[in-house]
Amino acid sequence: MTDASRARSFGPAAARYADHRPSYPPELFDALEQLAGFPLAGARTADVGAGTGIATARLRERGARVVAVEPAEGMAAELRLRNPRIPLVRGDGNRLPLAGGSLDLLTYAQSWHWTDPAQSVPEAVRVLRPGGALAVFSNDPDLEYGWIAEQGRRLEAAFGPGWYVNERPRRSQGGLDFAVRAVRWSRRISVEAHLAKLSTHSLFLIGRPGAQDFLAAERERLLGLFPDGVVEEAYVVDLRVAVRP
Repeated sequence: MTDASRARSFGPAAARYADHRPSYPPELFDALEQLAGFPLAGARTADVGAGTGIATARLRERGARVVAVEPAEGMAAELRLRNPRIPLVRGDGNRLPLAGGSLDLLTYAQSWHWTDPAQSVPEAVRVLRPGGALAVFSNDPDLEYGWIAEQGRRLEAAFGPGWYVNERPRRSQGGLDFAVRAVRWSRRISVEAHLAKLSTHSLFLIGRPGAQDFLAAERERLLGLFPDGVVEEAYVVDLRVAVRP
């Protein structure tokens, strides 16, 4: 299964993705402004790999003049449904459908790993104005929570290492130097909502053998640990921001 095939797998689950994937805390956007060196309000912004618009909507709420860039029809349709006032163009980070020097801010939320940095970094430099910023961020599980670390080990034992944490740009890449900030936050949701969120990861959408059995066994384990049926999902948002020279 190629990365492109995995990326396309989200379309049929777009509504479930929008319902159950976590959003982002206000502190993330405070940190983004600090590292970028300018406010989000009024910033000409493109959110690439926007999916159903989870991060895009938060950027708009902060006053950014944001356009969504999304390649997958199913995800784009869900974004249009839930965020009808946000402009949307079809495309991806390897070939941005945007004019050179037209942006103050380019963001990737949970989507950088679907790009080829050999293409997406030069594209970012092309579309950003001098002094504009590239921001890459992702919700990663906070492994300081015991039950989350144990679940991660079970996932890696069942399906192999590395799938649970998103790839990040290197500290220095393509003439851009990234500053890094970690933002911790959490949310309390039902066990069923947590399992629904897990099921929106590409691993569970591409029909990997044993995936549905894993979710069934995980439900039994979690209800044993949390008999009230509620878990605290804890995240570390890995934020990386590079300012274009």
